[in-house]
Amino acid sequence: MTSAQRDFLPGRSARAAAQRAVDLLEVLLAPEPSIVSVRAVLEAHGETSVELAPSDVASLREAAFELREVFAARDAEEAAGVLNRLLARHAHPPRLTDHSDGFGWHLHVDADDDGPWGAWLVTSSALALAVLLADRQAPPGGLCAASGCGKPFAHLGGGSPRRYCSTRCATRERVAAHRRQRS
Repeated sequence: MTSAQRDFLPGRSARAAAQRAVDLLEVLLAPEPSIVSVRAVLEAHGETSVELAPSDVASLREAAFELREVFAARDAEEAAGVLNRLLARHAHPPRLTDHSDGFGWHLHVDADDDGPWGAWLVTSSALALAVLLADRQAPPGGLCAASGCGKPFAHLGGGSPRRYCSTRCATRERVAAHRRQRS
């Protein structure tokens, strides 16, 4: 793994890393994630020259299932426990790297710049989600409450906690509730 942006904070925020995790989980938790769909998400989040093998997608998928537990947590304490377990199991001491390509110094908690994709996803995402939890003193995200959805989402802004992954799911649930009340 040699991409310049496999990192936690290279001038990007924890929010961007958390959103990247959400977008990757959406693709990786699908029944059969494809190399093309995973590559597209990585490239949309700034990765360059993404080369993935089926084993890389399998490793990323395993990491996605581990990270999903954070989003499924009922409260901050449970989310913190999951994040602490993930960091204890996968993270290495923080280190600064510039990938020797002039990208700029930034923080990593994976083993090295050429480590496996799955290790990168779980460590960079867990650290970003931990920062969000510490900042908000609340879970860093959740799973969509819309019937039949369950996609993860991150709490990236202020205001009331979200319950839905998208405006579409929220609207669908409000319309369904309204129809139930009228009948």
